[in-house]
Amino acid sequence: MATGTLALVLHAHLPFVRNSRPGSLEEDWYFQALLESYLPLLRVLEASRDDPAQQPHLSLGLSPTLLSLISDPVLSARFPDWIAQRQRLLALAPSSLRGAASALAETLENTREGWLASGGRLLERFRQLQQDGVLDLLTCAATHGYLPLLRHSPEAVRAQLINAVREHQRLLGERPLGIWLPECAYYEGLDLLLRQCGLRYAVLDAHGLLHALPRPRYGVYAPICSPAGLAFFGRDGSATLPVWSASEGYPGDGHYREFHRDLGWDLSEAQLHAQGITSSRPLGLKLHRVSSQGSALDRKLPYDPQAAASRTVEHASAYLAGRSQELEVLAAAMARPPLLVAPFDAELFGHWWYEGPLFLAELFRQGPSAGVEFSSLRRVLERGDPLQVCRPSPSSWGQGGYHHYWLHQSNAWVVPEWHRASAAMVKRVNGGVATESQRRQLTQAGRELLLAQSSDWSFILRAGTTTELARERIHRHLDRFWRLMHAIETGMALPEGWLEAIEAEDGLLPQLNAADWATAIRLPAD
Repeated sequence: MATGTLALVLHAHLPFVRNSRPGSLEEDWYFQALLESYLPLLRVLEASRDDPAQQPHLSLGLSPTLLSLISDPVLSARFPDWIAQRQRLLALAPSSLRGAASALAETLENTREGWLASGGRLLERFRQLQQDGVLDLLTCAATHGYLPLLRHSPEAVRAQLINAVREHQRLLGERPLGIWLPECAYYEGLDLLLRQCGLRYAVLDAHGLLHALPRPRYGVYAPICSPAGLAFFGRDGSATLPVWSASEGYPGDGHYREFHRDLGWDLSEAQLHAQGITSSRPLGLKLHRVSSQGSALDRKLPYDPQAAASRTVEHASAYLAGRSQELEVLAAAMARPPLLVAPFDAELFGHWWYEGPLFLAELFRQGPSAGVEFSSLRRVLERGDPLQVCRPSPSSWGQGGYHHYWLHQSNAWVVPEWHRASAAMVKRVNGGVATESQRRQLTQAGRELLLAQSSDWSFILRAGTTTELARERIHRHLDRFWRLMHAIETGMALPEGWLEAIEAEDGLLPQLNAADWATAIRLPAD
């Protein structure tokens, strides 16, 4: 018999990377995550659901920007061609990698055929898994805005939340009760805004609970309730470290696929150009294994899918044994069944750690015999156990545990830009507009403001990867915002076709209303 429960929580998110030009780097981000993470995750959950010996339960956050990409018919139509291009590039792999290339080619062809046969239908599959009790679907902030840095304008935070809830309900057919806070970042008072938007629970990093006032009696092993009536769950480090750490955890095993060695770096520019790739970059075609820790990329050994799959069986067994032992120790010291919350980025499973979906499948398969019971966050709350009332601590799961990763010299410059634009938006909305044309412009200004607030671009600036792309995105959306606001303020006509063009390019959140930024009368939580 299980002595407690394990709640796996995955956060699936990408920034809004829709591009009118096929073959862009941003489009690659989405298609690679679709191929390696989202589709395999759906297959694992559906297979586990259909096996009467298994009882899979999982909380999954789907960000509104990712939902916009998944539901985009243009991107859906491009995906098979993107796969076909990868198939042609894969045929150029050297003969020494023939085994790994053959296995990947089979995966690509099966995915392409399945996509063409079904038309994708990802949203329907996610909805069905929720209806079947397998998934507990969470929302996120509308564009993954880092909420503690937007708190200068409560209206800006509320607009992120209102539009997230609205888009989730539009695309998935049910209002969300849970939210994955971007970067699990929390500030005092956010719980009241969450509650007023109809949300009821969220996940924090461990110190968000451990530094709460008063200190929770059961630490991170039971949810707490904030004074505003929101339940918070805390991350258990012992349940997450073996999975996410490339140096100390399973993904660093020598049999697993190497993430950083990609055929896109190995092929010549002439070979890439012949297939429509304009520059050397990762293609999602990885044919080597980790080999030994610290070995140079040019010394990586060929990937063996069967050997890697065998390791997932062993690692799932070890992980479940560790959780069973942890739960047994906790159960002896607690007056209620302990809960282990293990939150991860969904893209870890498949994209960063290629064998991650196989590992999840093994967890669900071996869980019953290992005595580990899986639960979603919603199912935990539905048990009706009393929750201790505590004030969560400001925190995040980012480097350092608080907010400084997004307040570095590389990215702090954007914070006052957010504040200035948010203040202008609130002032104009409160003042109203005179014409239908101005209302339309103000609505699009709201979209541009939300897109500029995406924490992804700040993260990239701090990480130092594709910084020019991130900087260009921030400036593009802010420039469009201010151009729209200037047209509203002055009555100056916009160039013919300009508004229509950016509405098509930045056309997410079709139900957005500029009134979302209105200064509201503070109402008590219901």
